[in-house]
Amino acid sequence: MLTKAFIPYKGYYSSPFSKWQGSMANEHSIVLGSETAKNWLDTKEIRPDVFDYLILGATVGQPHMFYGGSWAAALIGAENISGVLINQACSTSTTVIFQAAIGIETGLYQNVFTLMTDRCSNGPHTIWPNPKGPGGQVISENWVMDQFNNDPWAKNAMIQTAENVAKETGVTREQCDEVALRRSEQYSDALTNDREFQKKYMFQVSIKVSKKKAIQIEADEGIMPTTKEGLESLRPILPDGSHTFGSQTHPADGNCALIVTTKEKASEISQDKSKDAQIISYGFSRAKKGFMAMAVVPAAQMALDKAGISIKGVKVIKTHNPFAANDIYLANQMNIDVNGFNNFGSSLIFGHPQAPTAGRLIIEGIEELADLGGGYMLFTGCAAGDTGAAIVLKIGD
Repeated sequence: MLTKAFIPYKGYYSSPFSKWQGSMANEHSIVLGSETAKNWLDTKEIRPDVFDYLILGATVGQPHMFYGGSWAAALIGAENISGVLINQACSTSTTVIFQAAIGIETGLYQNVFTLMTDRCSNGPHTIWPNPKGPGGQVISENWVMDQFNNDPWAKNAMIQTAENVAKETGVTREQCDEVALRRSEQYSDALTNDREFQKKYMFQVSIKVSKKKAIQIEADEGIMPTTKEGLESLRPILPDGSHTFGSQTHPADGNCALIVTTKEKASEISQDKSKDAQIISYGFSRAKKGFMAMAVVPAAQMALDKAGISIKGVKVIKTHNPFAANDIYLANQMNIDVNGFNNFGSSLIFGHPQAPTAGRLIIEGIEELADLGGGYMLFTGCAAGDTGAAIVLKIGD
């Protein structure tokens, strides 16, 4: 259990997410993420030199990624601090935030800027020398698509892991469609009153199209409308499977950032220090081979155990749910209502840029929890390699 690490209320933002090959498709994700973070800091009147470390989360290769955290630190204006790069697939944000919290807890850092950014669009095509190959042919990899379609250990695609869990636990096509429709309705709640909920945390992205002109992206792009009839009309992705394209997520582009700091410094930055979010605990797991969706439960249980609470003591639950089976399995195993969590949005609907996905969900959870008067929040999600990660936050005494 952690006691010293806090996220200031409103000490965070998420950009809109753009479906891949959309408006952010040609932007360098580290540059765009850093520029967006710098603009956000400027609007908050937070000087970059208040930070003593930066942790960058990114998973999809970009030019000069070798320089990672230190480059991002310089780009946001914190030229004199060091930084590190963390890549843990879909669990990147969770791990970045926890590592920052550990640094605060041990006194290594006082004020950490965590920046998570990725661009699934136009992913790199990597080659390696292979002198022993026929005719000296190279070894090649499509950085994004090959990872979706082939776990080098489990030897299956990510959709297969979801279908493995669905088949073993009796999750049906009808259940997946029902959850997808419910998640779409919850996302729509964030759009009411002129996107009142999203505007609590979402910060626009500015993309230069010429020396004198820039476009502003203020809201998510590429969200597909979901209806019961539309879901029923779709074919399963795999023969006799439970998931269609309507009940799985889609690749996306975007970025987000959170400040992780001490209680005292959080109060200085916070818009309301009574709503600062304390980082309480972290959990991790690995499911059996080829059953990624199962990893959400042991990760969540570890985080809850370390926090000293049960699932019944949690007021807000957010999940990274690349497949509807993730949420159904979690609900069944933890005896909770599958329709009662992921209010205002989830990655099933708004997409999955990888590194920033969990960060946005955690930010949404903080905002929802603050509106409810405080309490505990749980985030849990699966990640490549049949792994999972979870985090528990708390607002209030």
